[in-house]
Amino acid sequence: QLHNFCSIELGSFYLDIIKDRLYTMPADSIGRRSAQTAMYHLLQALVRWLAPILSFTAEEIWQHAPASDDSIFLQTWYELPELSSAGALNDADWQRIIELRNWVSRELEVVRNKGEIGAALEARVELWLAPADYDLLQKLGEELRFVLITSDAEVYPLTEKPAEVAEEQLGVAIRVVPLEDAKCGRCWHRRADVGQSAEHPQLCGRCITNLGDGEQRHIA
Repeated sequence: QLHNFCSIELGSFYLDIIKDRLYTMPADSIGRRSAQTAMYHLLQALVRWLAPILSFTAEEIWQHAPASDDSIFLQTWYELPELSSAGALNDADWQRIIELRNWVSRELEVVRNKGEIGAALEARVELWLAPADYDLLQKLGEELRFVLITSDAEVYPLTEKPAEVAEEQLGVAIRVVPLEDAKCGRCWHRRADVGQSAEHPQLCGRCITNLGDGEQRHIA
């Protein structure tokens, strides 16, 4: 279970998504600091879970961990902080988001194999979904593209699905559209507003914002 958590929930989902926050947002921004805080708590818990199994590895990790002292084998179990559940997505929501993201990743791979895109950030994803999934992804708003790691993402009700778009499974239809927009030299997203700033002609509007006070992130 620990191995699966590290490789699936962490490695191929959470850490993959927060790279954009860590690379593009201001160093002292809430979005970047919140991701770093989450990783700190994860590290504190994970190294304790690993210690009985991978003793030498856990000890080496502990010696390089921030605010660590003595030995990992002199520590007690780590209590993860309680989080407010008000307005938050629950575990079932995230599991469904992961399932939908996996379907999107498969479609992106199909288009990549055809040579139409080189990377996921060269695409926009359009999803037509049944009511429950539609309402779920609507909660992500503009941040859906960060979860899918594409330059753009749009969600529509399944009833509006064009006839030429097939359903991947019951209630889910996906279309990948290669983008022709210029590539931002900082975040690598393809956005229509790249080049609109004379001061920063190679950057998108979001990256220009992040050179200042920084964008606002709420979920991803």
